[in-house]
Amino acid sequence: MAEESLETDGHRSSMPAELCHPHSKYSQWKFKLFRLKSMEKAPLPTEARPEDGAVSGIPPPAATNIEVDNGMGSESVMKLCLGGKSKEIVEGPGQRVDAKLQEMDTHMNKLRCLCRLCGMTLGTAKGPVRDVNGDLDEVSKGALRKMGCKFTSWPEVVLKVFKVDVKEDTESLHPLSFCHRCWVVIIRGGGFCSFSRTRVPEWKPHSSTCDLCSPRKASFQRTRRKRRKAIPRAQSLAKRIRRDPGDCIVVGERKALRPFGDNHQGPMVRAQEKVSIQREHWVKNITHCQTDHLNTQLISEKLPVDFLHSFTCLVCDHLLSDPVQSPCRHLFCRSCIVKYNRVLGPQCPACNMSCAVDELALPAKAFLSALHSLSLLCPRSGCGKQFSLDSFKAHCQGHDLDEQDDKQRSPELDNYLQTNKGGRPRQHLLSLTRRAQKHRLRDMKNQLKVFADKEEGGDLRSVCQTLFLLALRSGNEHRRADELEAMMQGRGFQLHPAVCLAIRVNTFLSCSQYHKMYRTVKATSGRQIFQPLNTLRAAEKGLLPGFHQFEWQPALKNVSTSCTVGIINGLSGWASSVDDFPADTITRRFRYDVALVSALRDLEEDILEGLRESGMEDSACTSGFNVMIKESCDGMGDVSEKHGGGPPVPEKVVRFSFTVMSVSVLADEEAEEVTIFTEPKPNSELSCKPLCLMFVDESNHETLTAVLGPIVAERNAMKESRLILSVGGLPRSFRFHFRGTGYDEKMVREVEGLEASGSTYVCTLCDSTRAQASKNMVLHSITRSHEENLDRYELWRTNPFSESVDELRDRVKGISAKPFMETQPTLDALHCEIGNATEFYKIFQDEIGEVYQKVNPTREERRSWRAALDKQLRTKMKLKPVMRMNGNYARRLMTQEVVEVICELVPSEERREALRELMRLYIQMKPVWRATCPARECPDQLCRYSFNSHRFADLLSTTFKYRYNGKITNYLHKTLAHVPEIIERDGSIGAWASEGNESANKLFRRFRKMNARQSKAFELEDVLKHHWLYTSKYLQKFMEAHKDSAKALQATIDPEASQDCENIFSSLEVNDF
Repeated sequence: MAEESLETDGHRSSMPAELCHPHSKYSQWKFKLFRLKSMEKAPLPTEARPEDGAVSGIPPPAATNIEVDNGMGSESVMKLCLGGKSKEIVEGPGQRVDAKLQEMDTHMNKLRCLCRLCGMTLGTAKGPVRDVNGDLDEVSKGALRKMGCKFTSWPEVVLKVFKVDVKEDTESLHPLSFCHRCWVVIIRGGGFCSFSRTRVPEWKPHSSTCDLCSPRKASFQRTRRKRRKAIPRAQSLAKRIRRDPGDCIVVGERKALRPFGDNHQGPMVRAQEKVSIQREHWVKNITHCQTDHLNTQLISEKLPVDFLHSFTCLVCDHLLSDPVQSPCRHLFCRSCIVKYNRVLGPQCPACNMSCAVDELALPAKAFLSALHSLSLLCPRSGCGKQFSLDSFKAHCQGHDLDEQDDKQRSPELDNYLQTNKGGRPRQHLLSLTRRAQKHRLRDMKNQLKVFADKEEGGDLRSVCQTLFLLALRSGNEHRRADELEAMMQGRGFQLHPAVCLAIRVNTFLSCSQYHKMYRTVKATSGRQIFQPLNTLRAAEKGLLPGFHQFEWQPALKNVSTSCTVGIINGLSGWASSVDDFPADTITRRFRYDVALVSALRDLEEDILEGLRESGMEDSACTSGFNVMIKESCDGMGDVSEKHGGGPPVPEKVVRFSFTVMSVSVLADEEAEEVTIFTEPKPNSELSCKPLCLMFVDESNHETLTAVLGPIVAERNAMKESRLILSVGGLPRSFRFHFRGTGYDEKMVREVEGLEASGSTYVCTLCDSTRAQASKNMVLHSITRSHEENLDRYELWRTNPFSESVDELRDRVKGISAKPFMETQPTLDALHCEIGNATEFYKIFQDEIGEVYQKVNPTREERRSWRAALDKQLRTKMKLKPVMRMNGNYARRLMTQEVVEVICELVPSEERREALRELMRLYIQMKPVWRATCPARECPDQLCRYSFNSHRFADLLSTTFKYRYNGKITNYLHKTLAHVPEIIERDGSIGAWASEGNESANKLFRRFRKMNARQSKAFELEDVLKHHWLYTSKYLQKFMEAHKDSAKALQATIDPEASQDCENIFSSLEVNDF
């Protein structure tokens, strides 16, 4: 009878009879489940019955020597205890049903019928049901977009409307859908708020007093009537099968079913089949491993039952797959025990002890070897071979799955094997796809891998190349064999990956364009000259931030110690703005310290070369390095694509970048610092490294403050620490000094909290008003600083003296917002030149129209003067008029030749001489604040700058008094009053300008066109990545080193056409890029 029931139950005959409660070892559900007092005091199977039964008239059982087997062995390792009572004593041998699993299944079925948000039944609300963790459908997304909500998934919308986080919901605790009524509430609130009184219920784990499985009637509570006790046969328990008393026999004092006879075997088997199918269904809902794990029926030998149970998972009853051992030394499949603990709690299914996932360990090696050596029978029809467990998968994959075998293979093998998509075997190998080729050559690949691991130290590539080389030699293809051998020995014709990466970045080739070039050259020449894209991606990892290891001493405050941080979201850590609305911007950036580390490693060769040129010993200079950083930030204006419809609102972008200006070192025995590296081109786009890109208007003070706030915090933390970085094989200590000088007038006023450029307070360096600056144009000094601006903002915010608006504005000197970024008080040379050129352009118009003799000229007269000026410049100087002054136009306009051409339109000779003198003085002053090092490049002009500025100011206040009576432009004031003081303090103005950041604006548009994608976030990441690679000195040096090999490269491709294509490859120089 035991054998028949075992065959009937199948491979799940050893499924557990009970599962423990997930929350407490001594929980109360087992005492309340049956609500029978006699069962609460039932003894263990091995103990004797108490004498209470004898007193009450119930005779005790005679003996336990006769067992009724229903397919479960008495020594089953899956037997669990239920409050000290075995399943046989509580329910009898005919109903060994796992009550806990059945309760959970019933509970989960009821949860699926309820709404997650309001708790009502889904059928009561007419309309579609939506998944609470799914994505927004098109109808909902369109409705929410019209109301300003840009979320894409329901969890985000539910969190905003109902203040409930549903991302961590579990199937055993929460419903997974919400009703149409709650959907209407979300749509009416626009995805931001709720206008209804919907209260989200608190979902609790299932217990014996679960309100969902045993609901309480509200009418009982209102009338205060005594509530009935629950029926002992709980709703979650299976109904007893009604049998005829004639089907039982008496054994001692117990009744049992007849184990023999045709008339009595059917009902018993059907009951067992029902229990087994029910148990299998419950476990399937938890583990979902039926298609992944192997059945015990595949074992070819007839092993003892107890021995077979030791290799069976105690949850799913399959052969152990990736076995793990609990602290109580029970064995499970790793995936099964993880899913089981997730649903029913961190306890062992076999002994009810605590068993967390992190406490699981691997079994002993002897057990694993015995498990892998089990002999399994191949279920494929016609095979009949036996294999060990570790080689069973390889044998199943080795079957040829053609159309005939597809129909004959068993369902278990169909679930276990991978689908063959390698194409028809009759096709030639070279005509197959790459995936089909891998499938065809899998056996040979495994053999080669085994040989390479055994004989060649795992160098599979060398083994394959050697085989190909021998095949070429045997076919008398010695030319190709020589090329392959040269390539294997490092003498091949391939370009270095860094050269290929530099070619792609500097020529702005997209992935598809570069791959097309790679395939074309390979097909034309028959050689792989350019590297494939995967090699380029591997090469660029070492050049991007987040690759090198470093350490800060002491550790940076509020900054992670992780070194492998790449491109991050600029809004990370910032949930909402001041108005509690999500940030309507997209920003991507590098972490500041990680970017500085990558920039220093890019300068490793320059730093070591500077140490050698200074005569300093490399090993002695491990500390005392000081790095000077120039920071730049400026808006790029509208960068939206103009073709097609385009966005209705202009896309404005702000870029924050930095430049490593110099590296100096103070040796232990030296008294002064020695500069070992100085940036030769500080105003080039090749040296200005991008740090942050953001879609935001530069005049948006709140968003700009929130996005640049983390960068400011990281910079302040780095000022108080020192970097330990390996340079030249030795750990060295670096300290950083930051200067925020690459800002134009508008950005300085934005980050320092000043009023706009048209304010009464004309200067960002001193406190003078526009009227004071026009009366005294030269004698001013720098008085503003970041700390003083912060103090003045506090006065503006608090108004401690209760002054009026005008009095308070005069006290704070134009401070109207909170300064959030420290800037260096200096002059931006690029925008100063553009501003002065704009002013000279207006002076030329006024002199042509003789405004000094007229009081209020009309607008038509001014238009005619400007048209005459533009025509003269276009005719004589080839200067086309521009809508807005730019750097190139300003440089060509501010020359003595232009003044001579314009003087032809000025009627008075006296005014002509005044114009010539004004331009001459300006041309002598300009090199002082434009030169990188004025003391070395223009010492004479530097000495005469004060005299020239006084003479220039006298001309403006006398000859051109009509224009500068009580007013003066911002940049003219800074040029005349503050240039000598800034140069005396910093040594230069032109080197600290924002020209590098400005000249990189065109790079953003080109890189954006190169990396055009659907998502702006990914597009911004690609632009930031390729812009960083564009500024890499490592790639620039590789291009310089390999530009002379263009002829050899072309001769390799086509020796006859090498002369014709020489000009093409000569265009790969860095300067042309």
